[in-house]
Amino acid sequence: MSLENHLQELSARHQKLDEALQEEQKRPSSDTLKMTRMKREKLRLKEEIKSLRGDATH
Repeated sequence: MSLENHLQELSARHQKLDEALQEEQKRPSSDTLKMTRMKREKLRLKEEIKSLRGDATH
């Protein structure tokens, strides 16, 4: 898998998590543990994307 494809895959997963998080927040009895896990995973993906993009420019 090329770096660009990997970045696209990570970005797509990040976007899906963002959408799922927004949906969970709309629920009257949202699961805070689930939301915390999604936020952590979203942040991890964001940091991995940032790291890979930084490596690609050097």
